[in-house]
Amino acid sequence: MVCETWNDKLDAYLDGELPAGEERALGEHLQGCAACAAESLSRVQLKRAVHDAGQRFTPDPAFRARIQKNIVAKQPAHWSRFWLPVLATAMVLLIAGAITLRVNSVRRGEQQLVSELADLHVATLASSNPVDVVSTERHTVKPWFAGKIPFTFNLPELKDSPFVLMGAKVSYLNQSPGAELIFSVRQHRISVFIFQERALGSLRADDAARSGLSFNVRSWSHDGLQYFVIGDASAQDLDKLSELLKAAA
Repeated sequence: MVCETWNDKLDAYLDGELPAGEERALGEHLQGCAACAAESLSRVQLKRAVHDAGQRFTPDPAFRARIQKNIVAKQPAHWSRFWLPVLATAMVLLIAGAITLRVNSVRRGEQQLVSELADLHVATLASSNPVDVVSTERHTVKPWFAGKIPFTFNLPELKDSPFVLMGAKVSYLNQSPGAELIFSVRQHRISVFIFQERALGSLRADDAARSGLSFNVRSWSHDGLQYFVIGDASAQDLDKLSELLKAAA
């Protein structure tokens, strides 16, 4: 059963609207309460489904262009002097609209990707067995993936850093297997996902820092692999961990 204390604040937490103190407290609570973590995952999935449904019927700029072309073809020739500037303006607007739709489509793809990664991260936090291999030793975790995923990767040395490797598991994105590594920093948990770029299809993200719901996200590509770092830790912590991973790669 979801704790009554936090039940009314889950949506605000997932939308990043809680005050910093309450957001930190609820994040720590989710790490230890499977019921609240499961409810949080359910709400993340619902928010993503509603968002996707709202984008399903996007107007097709090509259809508008065909209609405009048919209208122009039916106008008498002596009207062309009057209508030509109007049509030129309309075409400029159509082109601008098409570019805007394309940009929005890319953004929706990135939002979908971040939402799916957030789902995987929350599902891991909600699980009673969050990792399949439990180890703080990188030389134990890396060989464990042999034969389970179609690529290899390097892990950083964490000795002089605030991060601790807790373990790892195989995760799936776009029906493709990849590595999910779990790190801790103070009271926070961070998931690092590694997938092959070619396996992600349209689910791509440029090198960038993003915020998905209440999580910070870092992503980059290297040597055919796409890396994602996601968690409710500070942006500075995610930056530091990302730099360690990049150096190891």
